[in-house]
Amino acid sequence: MKVLVVFYSMYGHVYRMAEAVAEGVKEVPGAEAVLRRVPETLPQEVLQKMGAVEPQKAFAHVPVCTVAELGEADAVLFGTPTRFGNMCGQMRQFLDAAGKLWTKGALVGKVGSVFASSNTQHGGQESTILSFHITLLHLGMIVAGLPYAFEGQMRMDEITGGSPYGASTVAGGDRTPSENELAAARFQGKYAASIAAKLSG
Repeated sequence: MKVLVVFYSMYGHVYRMAEAVAEGVKEVPGAEAVLRRVPETLPQEVLQKMGAVEPQKAFAHVPVCTVAELGEADAVLFGTPTRFGNMCGQMRQFLDAAGKLWTKGALVGKVGSVFASSNTQHGGQESTILSFHITLLHLGMIVAGLPYAFEGQMRMDEITGGSPYGASTVAGGDRTPSENELAAARFQGKYAASIAAKLSG
């Protein structure tokens, strides 16, 4: 069973979450986690000005995803940073190229799930994931979130991402994903892969 973990990351936060998601996927017997990144759309000079070139070297080894790979997977978990309460433009452009898969119904009945980051605690983590779900539903996917069985999303002793809609991280400043946020990502990866395994029989 092939589970695709497709992400866009500018400074490495979503990449770290994607790694944790993949770790969770691998906990399901027979599940293969395949890590992919979506194509970059910003010119190098813009990335340089944004201070993103060096951080992106950490995941430059991850192959760029093709749209066709979505149709070959049994489940897909998407990771995106938040841009004004929505998915980033790089992810949007990638998904907008999936019209052929939509026409063929290639993703109908497959598990789809979303994890995210935002620059601040209330920067749109939930709206990003929820609005992303609309695309998954149009593609005919079965949406998997992050159930309250993961109790870490109810913690009050620290600032943390995570909601019933999906795992997330607060990426402001020098902050990196906390252990609780990574645990949420692992839980979500395992949860989505477990559903996919049941559906595949």
